[in-house]
Amino acid sequence: MTKGNAFVLGATGQVGRAAVRALVADGWEVTAASRGGAGDDRWPDGVRSVALDRNEEGALAAALGEGTDVLVDVVAYDAGHAAQLTGLADRIGSAVVISSGAVYEDAQGRSFDTQDQPDGFPRYPVPIPESLATVAPGDGTYSTRKVALEQALTAAGELLPTTLLRAGSIHGPHCRSPRELFFVKRALDRRPVRVLAYNGLSQFHPANVDNLAELIRLAAARPGTRVLNAGDPDVPTTAEISAAVDAVVGVESELVLVDGPPPVGIVGETPWGLDAPIVYDMTAAERELGYRPVVGYAESLSATVEWLTERLAGRGWLEAFPNLAKYGQDWFDYAAEDAWLASR
Repeated sequence: MTKGNAFVLGATGQVGRAAVRALVADGWEVTAASRGGAGDDRWPDGVRSVALDRNEEGALAAALGEGTDVLVDVVAYDAGHAAQLTGLADRIGSAVVISSGAVYEDAQGRSFDTQDQPDGFPRYPVPIPESLATVAPGDGTYSTRKVALEQALTAAGELLPTTLLRAGSIHGPHCRSPRELFFVKRALDRRPVRVLAYNGLSQFHPANVDNLAELIRLAAARPGTRVLNAGDPDVPTTAEISAAVDAVVGVESELVLVDGPPPVGIVGETPWGLDAPIVYDMTAAERELGYRPVVGYAESLSATVEWLTERLAGRGWLEAFPNLAKYGQDWFDYAAEDAWLASR
């Protein structure tokens, strides 16, 4: 006997793949929807694959047909997507939607959106509760669009019960913008040092795809309107991440710690590189869903490193991960690192 029908929107993405596997294992009949359809994915037996562009008029309604017991949306980004879901509420029993931990702002109004401004780094309480203020909703940034999505879905909770998961720094195989690449490529290149700003103490709460899938699985079985943080059980520092990656690759490197921001250019900057910790409070997820993480950060790394290594084989890093070009930075400017190290 199945638990019901589950429709995963964005199924071939990093989180979607893990969600499909977790729901199938839990007894759901799953439809995996994405723009490319199945592509090269090998779904578990019984999974129905659908090619779907949600932005095409009527496409999602047609794909849902008579409806689904739960819709998992890992590619919802704004109020328009919220309206799309609530407009189909008569066909959706409940929803689980991926949001972002980037929505929070601190007591001075600083957030992810201000971190590139002077003294713009947010200083969040540790751990960050779901009750902390968020940025204002709007169309201006990723964060403001996610807040608009959240507020619209929460307001429609009686019509469409929705669990919103505020994910931290998502990691695992199949990531289009993998932060772990920063250390994995250095390890594969046998770089002897790792220059780390802020004394290597930066923390940005990671969220492994399998832990997100577990939260999705639990929320699917417990419909309700709620907003929950979504993260791993541990929050390693950048220095600890560097050491963990080295251990998986089988290399050793020297840490060169900088007391403060990058000393020149982006030397010492990392994709986790804030000067104040970002750690999310996970007690609400534990209380409301019975969440228990299925994997810790270090033990999850081997799968990530293996996937990244395969993707890099015979290719430059921007060829392998073209999405990283949007940051406009050379993560691997070894000449700049060597010049600064020589000048110390």
